Amino acid sequence: MSAPADAPLFQPLRLPNGQVIPNRIAKAAMEENMADARHLPGTALRRLYRAWAGGGAGLILTGNVMVAPDAVTGPAGVILDAAQPLGPFREWAEAGRANGARLWMQINHPGRQVFAATSAEALAPSAVPMAMGGYARIFATPRAMTEAEIEEVIRHFADTAALAERAGFDGVQIHAAHGYLLSQFLSPLTNRRGDRWGGPLENRARLLVGIVRAIRARVAPGFGVGVKLNSSDFQKGGFAAEDAVAVVRMLNALPVDLVELSGGSYESPAMHGRPADPGTRASTHAREAYFVDFARDVAAVAQMPVLVTGGIRRRATAEAALAPENGRPGVAMVGLAQALAFAPDLPNRWRDGEAVAEVPEVRWKSRLASLATMAMAKLQLRRLGAGKAPKPGAWPPAVLACDQIRTWHRSRRYRAWLRGRGQT
Repeated sequence: MSAPADAPLFQPLRLPNGQVIPNRIAKAAMEENMADARHLPGTALRRLYRAWAGGGAGLILTGNVMVAPDAVTGPAGVILDAAQPLGPFREWAEAGRANGARLWMQINHPGRQVFAATSAEALAPSAVPMAMGGYARIFATPRAMTEAEIEEVIRHFADTAALAERAGFDGVQIHAAHGYLLSQFLSPLTNRRGDRWGGPLENRARLLVGIVRAIRARVAPGFGVGVKLNSSDFQKGGFAAEDAVAVVRMLNALPVDLVELSGGSYESPAMHGRPADPGTRASTHAREAYFVDFARDVAAVAQMPVLVTGGIRRRATAEAALAPENGRPGVAMVGLAQALAFAPDLPNRWRDGEAVAEVPEVRWKSRLASLATMAMAKLQLRRLGAGKAPKPGAWPPAVLACDQIRTWHRSRRYRAWLRGRGQT
C-alpha cells in the first residue's frame, strides 16, 4: 500500500535558519573513496549522486570531505581547500540537487584514525594509539596537537564550509562522531589533555563549539550547519549518552540547524551494529534503528531537529522513529546509509508501499567484519557510479581482498599527489 499524502515521512521540515527539506528522509554519509586522481569529485561521483537525487531522499549528505589535504580517512577521498578548483564541486552540487533534494557536504578531519599507508603520523588530542590489538599497526602513530594546530583545524573547517557554499551546496555537516578528530576531543579515552582543550566536558567540546562559531561567521544565515554526534563511543570510560545530551545542550545556544545521532568508532563499530561494549540498550543490538533510544533522549532537550541513522531499512521502522513513544518525542528525520547503497531509490519505493533494502550482513567474529561491511557498501557505490545495478550477492572475502588492494594502490597515488603539492 502506498504512503498517504500526509504521511509524516513525506512532510517537509523547516530548519531553524528557514531552510526547508522536502521530506524527513536523509541519505546519510558513507565513505565513498571515489574521488579522481586530484581528489576532486569526478564523473563517477556525479553519476552516483544523480542516482540518489532521483531516489527520493529530501536531504543528501555527502561522504566525508577532508578539510586538510594531509589528513585523510582513506585514499581517493574528496579534499576541499583553497588550492582545489571549485568547478568540479559546482558540478557535484548540481548533480546532487537535480530533483529538489537539499545537498549538504559532510566535512571532516580524521585525527588519529589515519592509515599508516597514507601517513606515518596522525594528529590527535593526545598521543593515544588505536586500541585494536594486532590491527593497530595499520594505523599511523598519533601525536598530541599543539595549540596552533588546533586553531589551524578550526580555520580549515571554516574555509571548507565557505568554499562549499560558494560551490552551491545547501549546507555542511560537521563530523564529530565515529572516532574522528572532533569525536576524539570529546572522549575522555582519547583526550587526556590538561589545558583548556581537555579535562571537563565543556573543555573537550571547545573545539566543536569553536568550529560551529567559525563556520557561522563565514556563511550566509540560510546556509545549513549541522553536527553529526556520537550517542556514545560504546567503549567503557568513553563518551557516554549523558555526555551527548550535555553537548546538545551546548549546541542549543549556537545557530545549529540539525543534529544527527550515530555512534561508535573504528575500535567499536556500533554504526555497523557491533559495539565493543555490550552494556548498551536492547535497540542498539537490533537489526535496525540502532540509536533510536538515544536519539529520543536527545530530542527531548534539543532545540534543533534531530536526525537518527543506524541500520534503518523498512518504512515501518522509519515511521516508528518519527513517532512519540512512552512519553518521549520522536526524531525529526531518519537517515539511510547502507540501505541506499543497495537500493538508491528506497525512499521512492516507500512512497509506493513497504519495501526493504536487501543489505547482506557480514557476521564474522573478528574486526575484519566491519571492514568487509564497508567494502561491500563501497562496491555498490562504485557500481552505481559506473551506471550499473548494485550487486548484493557479491562474496565478502573477495570484495574485502579487492578493496585492500585498491586501497594500497590509491594510497601510493595519494602520497604522490601530496608530494606534488609540496606536502609530505
